[in-house]
Amino acid sequence: MRKRAAAVVLDQIIEGVQEDLAVRQGQVPLDDLKAQAASRPPAKDLLARLSAANSVGVIAEVKRSSPSRGAIAAIADPAALAQAYEAGGAAAISVLTERRFFGGSLADLKAVRRAVDVPVLRKDFVVSSYQVWEARAYGADIVLLIVAALERLRLIGLIERTVSLGMTPLVEVHSEAELEVAIECGAKLIGFNARDLKTLAVDPAVFGRLAPLAGPGIVKVAESGVSGPHDLAAYAHRGADAVLIGEYVATASDPEQAVRELVAMGSHPSVRSLRR
Repeated sequence: MRKRAAAVVLDQIIEGVQEDLAVRQGQVPLDDLKAQAASRPPAKDLLARLSAANSVGVIAEVKRSSPSRGAIAAIADPAALAQAYEAGGAAAISVLTERRFFGGSLADLKAVRRAVDVPVLRKDFVVSSYQVWEARAYGADIVLLIVAALERLRLIGLIERTVSLGMTPLVEVHSEAELEVAIECGAKLIGFNARDLKTLAVDPAVFGRLAPLAGPGIVKVAESGVSGPHDLAAYAHRGADAVLIGEYVATASDPEQAVRELVAMGSHPSVRSLRR
């Protein structure tokens, strides 16, 4: 598994995403997606919720597998798992929709959107505005946009398209250069990923190095490297407004309780005092 993981790089993932995207584009015309998107109720505003909260939000993820770990959790009912996360107090639900390496699907996104009332994030390797229209058509409120996967002009266009559809772009960075691009392109909700998508190595110190450089007005999400409430507390003390957590909650014997404990830590007086 480690040899396989080391061989998987961002370019390979994107190549597969583009191949799958071409198939979907051949099956579902863009006009059909636009009609579905128009029938959706307005997207829920996670950015406003996190900005107003006096706690660190928990974004809990429906995650079956990953390039670094292979199979993680056999999730037969993503809607039920999302409901458990919501019952535990999750601020939002992240749904992986990339098929080849993460075992996700748009069907998972659709099922989760029907099952919960909190904001839902489409987490994928978005390279085309078609995928943004898909996200809205299937009920997403937030769309992940990865700076490392996008040229600057494409990133600007995708941010603008996401916002024009009423959704919030979560712009992911892993380096100071990527953070500069994200801010210059107008990102307001930025995810700091501790996992390098080109090497798959995890460095929790990434958040601490980059978050102070974001400046005021940026809502900061710590991604990867959370294996319990203690990690959430560490990110909180470095300025995180929210944490995105996948494997820890997806593999928990009691996902609702796992999220509840994380939420409790995010609301602890020592954490709340950091956000005053």
